[in-house]
Amino acid sequence: MAGYLVSDTRKVTTHRFIEMKQKGEKISMLTSYDYTMAGIVDKAGIDGILVGDSASNVMAGNSTTLPMTVDQMIYHARSVVRAVNRALVVCDMPFGSYQASATEGVQNAIRIMKESGCDALKLEGGVEILDTVRRILDAGIPVMAHLGLTPQSINKFGTYAVRAKEEKEAKKLISDAKILSEAGCFAVTLEKVPAQLAKQVSQEIAVPTIGIGAGNGTDGQILVVPDMLGMTQGFSPRFLRRYADLNSIITDAVGRYVTDVKNVDFPNEQESY
Repeated sequence: MAGYLVSDTRKVTTHRFIEMKQKGEKISMLTSYDYTMAGIVDKAGIDGILVGDSASNVMAGNSTTLPMTVDQMIYHARSVVRAVNRALVVCDMPFGSYQASATEGVQNAIRIMKESGCDALKLEGGVEILDTVRRILDAGIPVMAHLGLTPQSINKFGTYAVRAKEEKEAKKLISDAKILSEAGCFAVTLEKVPAQLAKQVSQEIAVPTIGIGAGNGTDGQILVVPDMLGMTQGFSPRFLRRYADLNSIITDAVGRYVTDVKNVDFPNEQESY
């Protein structure tokens, strides 16, 4: 079954991402962390799925992404890959898996790719991690860069506020985007940066930009799937559009199930052997 606006059922690749930018076709991405959800998202026609370290928040209940381990990311990515037929599957490299040294970063990158079967990896950071990015690319592993708000650096920034509002940081972001794209990254995620800056970056680099809280001038968009489906509560950033209210739907369904069990209405004769 093709998605709502997707008739091309071929497997999406990193090369296709770049082709989509060249054709002016917007790229749709969402996160997924498990087999069931990934299968639904893929079937609906999404172009790319990010197995995000945001699993730390929405799956494990942590306040930051920092606790995620390589083993945990492999588990989530492997589950997602098993369900996906079309979408490009990108896996986050978690905090601590590539910051210490380029050698350690390459070793962890190879392990994640081998054990999960994902299509590409995403790393947070600019020129500071350029050597590591180059080494991973040299190993034949596609890399998506991530600039702007980088949640793995939350303790450094101390806030989840919009990044690159000041000229100095904006210039560095533009420079980092150019350096990383020229090094061979197939895409750049721009998180929580001014819309005009994101649009400028998108126009000045050859590879696609994927925005989250970065306006509509980027080449694509990504949201965290439990957020956009209305499963999470108490998190309503300006950039989030909720496409459903699954929290209420699920709560109602579970409540009705509890009532039916208590009233001995479930299972009935037709549901018994």
